[in-house]
Amino acid sequence: MSQDDLVSNYTVSIQYDKRLYKQDIAGSVAHVKMLGRQGIIANTDAQAIISGLEDIQTEIESGVFVWQPKLEDIHMNIEARLHEKIGEVAGKLHTARSRNDQVATDVSMYLKLATKDVLNSIRGLQKALVLKAEDNIDVIMPGYTHVQRAQPVLFAHHMLAYYEMLERDADRFQFTYDQADVMHLGSGAIAGTPYPIDRAVTKEELGFRKISSNSMDSVSNRDFLLDFHSASAICGMHMSRLAEDLVLWSSTEFGFIRIADEYTTGSSMMPQKRNPDFAEIARGKTGRVYGNLLSLLTTMKGLPLTYNRDLQEDKEPLFDTIDTLLPTLNVMGQMISTVELLPDQMRKAAEDSGSLATDIADYLVMKGVPFRKAHGIVSCMSAYCESQRVQLHDLPLEKYLEFSEVFESDVLDISIDSSIAARDIPGGTAPKRVQQALSDAKMALGLKA
Repeated sequence: MSQDDLVSNYTVSIQYDKRLYKQDIAGSVAHVKMLGRQGIIANTDAQAIISGLEDIQTEIESGVFVWQPKLEDIHMNIEARLHEKIGEVAGKLHTARSRNDQVATDVSMYLKLATKDVLNSIRGLQKALVLKAEDNIDVIMPGYTHVQRAQPVLFAHHMLAYYEMLERDADRFQFTYDQADVMHLGSGAIAGTPYPIDRAVTKEELGFRKISSNSMDSVSNRDFLLDFHSASAICGMHMSRLAEDLVLWSSTEFGFIRIADEYTTGSSMMPQKRNPDFAEIARGKTGRVYGNLLSLLTTMKGLPLTYNRDLQEDKEPLFDTIDTLLPTLNVMGQMISTVELLPDQMRKAAEDSGSLATDIADYLVMKGVPFRKAHGIVSCMSAYCESQRVQLHDLPLEKYLEFSEVFESDVLDISIDSSIAARDIPGGTAPKRVQQALSDAKMALGLKA
């Protein structure tokens, strides 16, 4: 590449910011309508500009529009083409406007649409989780802490944990939408504009909730993009955790689920393999989303007020996060829908004696033993069972009595079913509590009861 080409290409952004063409044209149409209504330009000129912009949108969407890198960005490409179509009057479009407030408005509009798409995809994944939980409401599995079997839980309870995570994600994205729902047009380059514009009219035309309050803040504000990246990073983390569960559960060591063939791949060397590649890729893409958040934070951290050309670097991370997050949400929803459970294997793992140790300690507490003492007793019992390669429920009452005279014959009634039923509190894994949580989730998602 020659020196001249290097210099001329370095600041070009059209290769990616052309994605903003709908928002750029919509913002220009609303702006020029307001200029005409306010008498800042003649109505005939406003109509000529609007007609030209509508033709340009048709050209772009039909694929005949010629993008010119030498014009650097989406704004100048559209304005130059408008000048070719309607002549000098095209120059009136930029009256009372700067590329600074123009691009901030474009990105806000684009982000609002993207955020709606993300919210819809979150709901789709939530529905998949809820329906999978409902179809397997009686399936019992071991719950884990430290990747060690801890206590028995309902599989549905586990699925609804991810529903709750995604509900918080939805709240964060709704906040993001509200932060983006602010119109920047009218802020000018930095200080506003001396023309008698009507920002309220333009706001209504473009569907914004409110207008920005400070022109200097407005043209340099990208907090709403940071909100989106942050919400995306947290959402990606939640999906990565779900993906990790699927990877573990589908392994031979766990054997809890079977992932559908279309979401697995074979090995290039080992013909027996069914690798959970889709879940692994979803897990891996989370790091990419984290990187985009850090990229924009780093770009923003040293910028003095107001606009600086560094802000051109806000778009590629945004588009990449959108293009990463949306398909991941959708793939995870489809994959969950097709997962096949192996309930016998799940129950067998839950029946591990260790998972009932807490219930036995609670039994002693109910008999008046202080919890710390009860904990010590059952800890000794668990160590004995491990040394003898037996399970707690295999011990006769006589052996229980060797550890504590408080035990009675009813201790032998403790099972994974009684353990789950005992957690009958709001938020617990008892069947009726999980059923109520399912009903509440279905109602929130608009699913039939």
